[in-house]
Amino acid sequence: MTTLAGTPDRPVRVNAVLDTPLSRWLWLVKWILVIPHYVVLFFLWIAFTLVSVVAFFSILFTERYPRSLFDFNVGVLRWSWRVAYYSYGALGTDRYPPFSLGEEPGYPARLDIAYPERLSRGLVLVKWWLLAIPHYIVIGFFLGGYHLGWWDGGLVAVLAVIAAVTLAFTEKYPRALFDLILGLDRWVLRVAAYAALMTDTYPPFRLDMGGTEPHEPFASEDLS
Repeated sequence: MTTLAGTPDRPVRVNAVLDTPLSRWLWLVKWILVIPHYVVLFFLWIAFTLVSVVAFFSILFTERYPRSLFDFNVGVLRWSWRVAYYSYGALGTDRYPPFSLGEEPGYPARLDIAYPERLSRGLVLVKWWLLAIPHYIVIGFFLGGYHLGWWDGGLVAVLAVIAAVTLAFTEKYPRALFDLILGLDRWVLRVAAYAALMTDTYPPFRLDMGGTEPHEPFASEDLS
């Protein structure tokens, strides 16, 4: 069940802990290790799209996003975020992502989206294609190519690889780079939730950097 996390102006909450120590060389083969996840996510994102279409009509006629459909799509986004965090969306952990749609509070990458009791019938007609266009332009630079509902290439992947190369030679993941990468990832996930009709709150044009959402208690000791 999706947690009713967040505030009205911050319904999408993205948090992550930078694991230490990290392998100096595992990042070179993670693209192979995540292939099983990509296979599963391919089908999950087909389902995600179909569910979003059903949700569109439900919101249009009832102003409600069916809770079971909402929880499924949040699960797909969570799964995708964990895989991205493990691989070239951050390279922030060496813990293999679970094959799970659930919250997985023990994993160092977390996503919560507050369930909306009501959604606008008018906005559902325009927000996913018209209102989100400015954000699509911006995150296009962040993500590069778009595959399996997630990113491949672009600024995020370049920065993650730079951090990994630095790690290989210094045994340290640069904290400033981590904060920047998480800010970019957070921006992408906020837009994804908005475009998927899961919130009416327009994503801010703001780079909230760092692994922790502003005013969100989330620390490595919480992952026990």
